Amino acid sequence: MMDLIKELIAQYGYFALFFLLALGIVGLPIPDETLMTFVGYLTSIQVFNFYIALAVSFSGSLSGMIFSYFLGRKFGRPLLLKYGKWLRLTPAKLNKAEGWFNKYGLWAVSFGYFIPGIRHFTCYLSGISGVGFRKYLLFAGSGAFVWCVTFITAGYFIGESIGVLSD
Repeated sequence: MMDLIKELIAQYGYFALFFLLALGIVGLPIPDETLMTFVGYLTSIQVFNFYIALAVSFSGSLSGMIFSYFLGRKFGRPLLLKYGKWLRLTPAKLNKAEGWFNKYGLWAVSFGYFIPGIRHFTCYLSGISGVGFRKYLLFAGSGAFVWCVTFITAGYFIGESIGVLSD
């Protein structure tokens, strides 16, 4: 999968980054954290600009979250139960995410970003539960921004460390 992602990034650059993250957040099996760390590495070797990569990553992530929210709002839990299996969204994962969401509310959206599998469900669950869009956007956007900064920065420093070691 990473070979395909690398090829897409090499050929389409920021556009591929945007769409890969949006689709990954919706639930397609894209290794988001690995992708973000790789993007950080690419910024360390000046293939991507750090700030543009951050803006594109944030926009792609937030777009996927907004799409998931509106899918949840429009079609609800039956959509996840019926089609989730094709996106690795099993009933067990859905129940776990619902537990998190019920216990932590919108904080689950912000911090759930750092838990693979949970991140995908909390967006849908926000829409299903009828959370107001502005409130959702505040929590989702905050989590997405911190997530993007964390992984791109980690990749950047890993890339710099590799450069120092190879000198």
